[in-house]
Amino acid sequence: MTSLSGLGSRRRRRLPIIPIISAAMLTAAIALFLFELVTFSQQQSRLAGGVSVAGVVVGGKPLPEAAVDVQTTYARPVVLYYNDSPILLDPSSVGFRLNEDSMLAQASSVGDNQLGFWSRFYNYLTRQQAAETFVDVPLSADYQRGLLEQFLRDVSARYDSPSGEAGYDVQTLMTYAGTAGYTLDVNRAVDMVDTALRDPSSRTVVLPVGGQDQSRPNIDTLRNLVIGYLDSQGFVYDGPTTVASVFILDLQTGEEVNILGDVAFSAASTIKVSILIDYFRNLTFAPTSDEAWLMANSLLCSNNSSSNLIMQIIGNNDILSGLNEVDQTAEYLGARNTYIAAPFMLTTDQQPMSIPLPDTSPNPNFNTSADPYNQTTTEDLGTLFAMIYDCAFFGSGLMAAYPNGEFTQTECRQMLNLMSANDLQRLLQAGIPAGTVIAHKNGWLENVHGDAGIVFPANGRNYVISVFVWENTDFFSYERAWPLIEGISRAAWNYFSPDEALLTPRLDIPVTAQACEGNFLPAGAEDVNLNTIGGLGQQR
Repeated sequence: MTSLSGLGSRRRRRLPIIPIISAAMLTAAIALFLFELVTFSQQQSRLAGGVSVAGVVVGGKPLPEAAVDVQTTYARPVVLYYNDSPILLDPSSVGFRLNEDSMLAQASSVGDNQLGFWSRFYNYLTRQQAAETFVDVPLSADYQRGLLEQFLRDVSARYDSPSGEAGYDVQTLMTYAGTAGYTLDVNRAVDMVDTALRDPSSRTVVLPVGGQDQSRPNIDTLRNLVIGYLDSQGFVYDGPTTVASVFILDLQTGEEVNILGDVAFSAASTIKVSILIDYFRNLTFAPTSDEAWLMANSLLCSNNSSSNLIMQIIGNNDILSGLNEVDQTAEYLGARNTYIAAPFMLTTDQQPMSIPLPDTSPNPNFNTSADPYNQTTTEDLGTLFAMIYDCAFFGSGLMAAYPNGEFTQTECRQMLNLMSANDLQRLLQAGIPAGTVIAHKNGWLENVHGDAGIVFPANGRNYVISVFVWENTDFFSYERAWPLIEGISRAAWNYFSPDEALLTPRLDIPVTAQACEGNFLPAGAEDVNLNTIGGLGQQR
């Protein structure tokens, strides 16, 4: 039999639990350590949390991934809007380039990366790393500004729309403004696009496009309208057998239309403007009623005997001396191609007499067979009217030319008042609305018709207008000539008074000019008041 002690000796040995557990825990600790070490080592290639590069959030990302994010963001096109038209600008087309190595190097140094490896690992294990910091590494990039400027200039060339030129319509005799335009401000656009190229989120630019004002009609537009109108009427203004001469002066701006204004014409009765001016120059006192009556007959009724008498008075009873004085005054005032060298013929048996012809220099390229003893130009007539106007309203003009008291403002106003009573209702007067004040003097012969004066619109845009038309014929009918002058007058009126434009010719005008006697010539000398006569005198 086996003994009990033998049985005890044969019992199994107990396992070493504690060493095994210890070994297992040590192994687990080593494994965890290795896991944490590997994990930490992998994180060392990542950027610190809270880091942005050029406005792009890349915190916690590996450097390669961060680099792709920044590149992708700044490679996006910039959208430019020219008005409502979108235009894409590829940054690479202007040489845009990121300095990413420099920026990522700065990003890598953010946080506690400046500590040693094991110190950083210790902090990692004990969760003692520094609190997360938020840092944005500034953008470092460059591009070729010249390429951007050229790109925007190309945009400007394609999309800009200049203002349309002002034009005119020969049917209505109106001028009109051109269409409005717009243009790109390239210098401002460069700065705006520069900002967008450097912005990671706002990649849209509304380009600075400025509107251009409409091209307003100007005095050249009026000139073109006058010529276009004459062409539409089949009248060649600069032909060998037909000539139209037009002088228009804007009394506000000094701008003028001058179409063959230096061509010499037979002055006919328009020369009486020069006679009137010199008569006032010679007056020592205010005109008597008889002197005023004499002037009214000369200027309003174109009475030749009255005009001769005025020149005789000017010459101290010597009409030739009076002729000479009239011419010298006109020349001194700037009307260098205007003169009267012989008295007006009153009867066929009148003894011819004349003074030597003065030296003049009209346009040599046009010959209107002008009266050798009585000539003028539209430019000269316009100059004389402007001198009277400046004297009457500004104390200059005639008063400045003769500063020793030969003229007064009152006398100059009286000249204009008198000529504003010239109520022919045709010629220049028929091209403006009924009732509009115009101080003017007309004159015509068999082959030439003319009228010159000052128009006083209600809007204050006063202007001088002087027109002559000539045709090489034995009889240039007023039925043909006067509508031409009236159309030119209407074109000028519409330019200066577009709000009261005459779009069609007036139908309320007489067939021929209204007669002076019994209409606008005062009944007698006692009825002539040079301060109130005519529309201008009554108005002012």
